[in-house]
Amino acid sequence: MIIYAKSTGLNNASIGKLETPIKMIIEHESDLLTKKGGICSWLFNIEKSSRFGETIIGQNEFDIFSSCVEGAGAEADSTQETYRKFIEHIQFMKEFVITAEMMEDAAFGVAQDAKRRAQSFTRAYYKTMNRICEHVLSNGYVAKSYFAKTNLDLTTADGLPLFSSQHTYGNALGTQSNYFYGDIFSHGALEERKSSTDVFEEALSALSVTLRNMKDENGEVLGYTADTLILPGNRPVAEAIAKKVCGSEGSLNSNFNDINLHYGNWNIIILPSWQAAEDRVMIMSSEANKNLSGNMFFNRVPLTVTNWVDNHTGNYIWNGRCRFGVGFGTYKHILMAVDSENSVPGATKLA
Repeated sequence: MIIYAKSTGLNNASIGKLETPIKMIIEHESDLLTKKGGICSWLFNIEKSSRFGETIIGQNEFDIFSSCVEGAGAEADSTQETYRKFIEHIQFMKEFVITAEMMEDAAFGVAQDAKRRAQSFTRAYYKTMNRICEHVLSNGYVAKSYFAKTNLDLTTADGLPLFSSQHTYGNALGTQSNYFYGDIFSHGALEERKSSTDVFEEALSALSVTLRNMKDENGEVLGYTADTLILPGNRPVAEAIAKKVCGSEGSLNSNFNDINLHYGNWNIIILPSWQAAEDRVMIMSSEANKNLSGNMFFNRVPLTVTNWVDNHTGNYIWNGRCRFGVGFGTYKHILMAVDSENSVPGATKLA
């Protein structure tokens, strides 16, 4: 969505030749990019906001129903707040200029340079959204991260980074990890080792069970099924292994016509801007992400475009402004694993 506002007092006749076409180009580009989607729409819950920021409040669940003898009253039950996470909205701005000469030379339509600028301006807005969403996920093992002149809060409600081995639940009822290290892809050349696809298949199964066994605020197993596999954009061997394991109908490296338990169960998403120093992988449950308010994107002010003429230069100026908040309401929907046989700070060894 783009809000377009025309400034008053525009007297230059040449402006009319560009104003409507540029507006149409910006809006058309927005429609195309919205339909295509992106990292933000694929991995985050996008919600509108009308406040300074948004607070996500967690509660424990009702216990199971109790059996009652005939004529007896129902057992009273209640819920209580167990955590809260505040996500503050951030302002982003950008502008571009169409020179007076360019306006004058656009007598027969929008000048090609002006058209490219308008299209690039809209793409920059969506690129900002997606790039920040990529950044907060790929750097989720730290508490704070500096990006686009903004100090982003990457913690969840328990005050720990999104990926941590010491996450708490149920008002410190217990701890659980969603950050692991171990032999995930097995790139070694030793003959006695299993093939890379076999190792990844087993590791993916172990990680899926770990995510399924995440506990809620009552200490009960949540039982969500992981269905989203997220990979860095600069690890081609790991990417190839993951695609083989998830895209093959039969079990790899088997002469017994075994079925592949992972076939058809995963959506693979590559984060182009995630340039990891070693092989890493995230798995996520899209259902848990939605139900538990996991990855959150709050749209406070959509791209708002205004334009005016600079009286000193005669140039036509377009300004874009937006506000949104990005953060995590919980950690129970996602986990990360690092392909390393050595200890990774803040991570748990994968069993």
